[in-house]
Amino acid sequence: MDLNVTTTKSGESLEGFHYDNKIVKAFMIATVVFGIVGMLAGLTASIQLFFPAANFNLPYTTFGRMRPLHTNAVIFAFVGNGMFAGIYYSLQRLSKAPMFSKTLSWLHFWGWQLIIVGAAVTLPLGFTTSKEYAELEWPIDIAIAVVWVIFTINLVGTLVKRRERHMYVAIWFYLATAVTIALLHIVNSLAIPVSLFKSYTLFAGVQDALVQWWYGHNAVAFFLTTPILGLMYYFLPKAANRPVFSYKLSIIHFWSLIFIYIWAGPHHLLYTALPDWAQSLGVAFSIMLLAPSWGGMLNGLLTLRGAWDRVREDPVLKFFVVAVTAYGMATFEGPMLSLKNVNAISHYTDWTVAHVHVGALGWNGFMIFGMLYYLVPRMWKTKLYSTKLANAHFWIATLGILFYALPLYWAGFTQSLMWKEFDTDGFLAYPNFLETVTQILPMYVMRSIGGTMYLIGTFIMVYNLLKTAGTGIFQTEEYAEAPALKKNVKIAGGHWHAVLERKPVLFTILSFVAVLIGGVVEFVPTWIIDSNVPTISSVKPYTPLEIEGRDIYIKEGCNNCHSQMIRPFRDETERYGEYTKAGELVYDHPHLWGSKRTGPDLQREGGKYPNSWHYNHMLDPSSMSPGSIMPSYPWLFDNDVDTELTSKKLSVMQTLGVPYSDKEVENAVSTMQEQAEAISENLAEGGIEVSESTEIVALIAYLQRLGTDIKVNR
Repeated sequence: MDLNVTTTKSGESLEGFHYDNKIVKAFMIATVVFGIVGMLAGLTASIQLFFPAANFNLPYTTFGRMRPLHTNAVIFAFVGNGMFAGIYYSLQRLSKAPMFSKTLSWLHFWGWQLIIVGAAVTLPLGFTTSKEYAELEWPIDIAIAVVWVIFTINLVGTLVKRRERHMYVAIWFYLATAVTIALLHIVNSLAIPVSLFKSYTLFAGVQDALVQWWYGHNAVAFFLTTPILGLMYYFLPKAANRPVFSYKLSIIHFWSLIFIYIWAGPHHLLYTALPDWAQSLGVAFSIMLLAPSWGGMLNGLLTLRGAWDRVREDPVLKFFVVAVTAYGMATFEGPMLSLKNVNAISHYTDWTVAHVHVGALGWNGFMIFGMLYYLVPRMWKTKLYSTKLANAHFWIATLGILFYALPLYWAGFTQSLMWKEFDTDGFLAYPNFLETVTQILPMYVMRSIGGTMYLIGTFIMVYNLLKTAGTGIFQTEEYAEAPALKKNVKIAGGHWHAVLERKPVLFTILSFVAVLIGGVVEFVPTWIIDSNVPTISSVKPYTPLEIEGRDIYIKEGCNNCHSQMIRPFRDETERYGEYTKAGELVYDHPHLWGSKRTGPDLQREGGKYPNSWHYNHMLDPSSMSPGSIMPSYPWLFDNDVDTELTSKKLSVMQTLGVPYSDKEVENAVSTMQEQAEAISENLAEGGIEVSESTEIVALIAYLQRLGTDIKVNR
């Protein structure tokens, strides 16, 4: 609420107003709470990779369900809340205005927390789309879109009523984040609901994979990078008490980054069934991405010129320096991993996991930690309780990152080299996939030790910040004064970009156009040109029982450990069979290509083993695969398949273009029962008695179907 207008000695009128710190505090608390929850989920999942019993033999805590819970909690709850805290604090001060609407601010806060709680409940229950970083089902997706619109209106509304004429560089990144995340989320979440917590994605196979990784890569770009860069441009100069190194470099950094980033998604799909032209496009833009990324890193580090003595003393600057350095390392490694010859080695290995966590733990985590150490003393009008504890947090967390990442790099190299090695007779040196798994278990143990250290550092921070807040008094509202922004004032001369900085709506529209171009160029050809996804006449839709089995496979998160994409490398075709064709996947809603091989690829699993092998493998994996780190799934043998939605599932698939006849939809349940009875009878011949209505039977049907639509040479 504005106060009375005052006048300066020069006669200029100043308007009094208050910055809203209460909303910032709320987001800060949520950041810390959900950060700890997300890290604990990640630590639990990592322990399960060398000690499967850590899931306590419960369906809700298996790796397949904990992994998406961890990624969503860290990305959207920890980084998301931290991002919003930083934006709400900095935007008001950069605009010299309170937020556009307190009501919208709190609707945004509580809406976002309810979304996070919704994710925390539904993901362990197995309600998932399986799409990486977009696993939440359609009601929550709609809620995300609504809350994001609320946030965007509040953001743009604040800029419209700002008192500062030019929009500072941090605001550019906030605007780009707002419009691009909306675009990414809406397009990737397009689906047709089957029930309240089940839907099928609008796209299938190659098209779905392209859309998913256009989203997945750019969720990293526009949720984990651009808003954090905005925070860097605000908090780093503030903490260092230095101006940004280069305004011109900021302009180049911003526009080139948002334009180039959006094209790079296909580098996650190299050597797959994606058309070669799309793969090459992704590689080319990924390499170009190195320039703007490092431009931003250098702009941040060079801002500290003349302040390096303070870095040794100030823990806030320590965190910021390592964060920006980690950003530089991750954005150098990313383009390198997009080179085809490097990607042939790294993809599906723990190398990628290490790469991602250098960014997540170093760039995102340390920027948020530094921001929290900066904000709490200022918002509570006091001094940091203990610099020694902050420094202890810094060193423990830094060592934690090293103990986390280095073993996984080693594991990744080990995996790839073992997968690809042939003996002198021309046979695979390690034909048994488990040989590579058991070899890297010590690295998984080290990774968990590193994660534990990082989490301990976070607890140290929490204690330090609570003690800091206890010595001060929280400033709910912070008074400030600034002259009103004069409307329709023409300013002669100046840099061309200054014109855009005075027009937030135009700036937002141009940012949207910049990111839209890449997506349109990549998607449209795969949608309208049939030759991009050639069909195969022998490929038929899944049977009703196989659809139910596929949905169980998705529910249990099997795609988190198993890929279904055999690349055209000799070692892969020797180990798994014929490489995957685009036409095999035209009925896959969603695709299940996977991004990590903790277990072997399953694309040619059908007919490889008898039904009894799959039965025993799911009941006790080590009985079929000694040394396996896969958990058992005893509930699949007790739970019956819910047939109430089976016909509706086929009907939705029919709407999506899968060629089911009306009669097939109508008779879906009886058809399913016939196939289930055949599998049950086959198991009975081997002495295994199981009801045909159980989930394990449906899962076996799906696994036995995989890759059997085309003839392959084993």
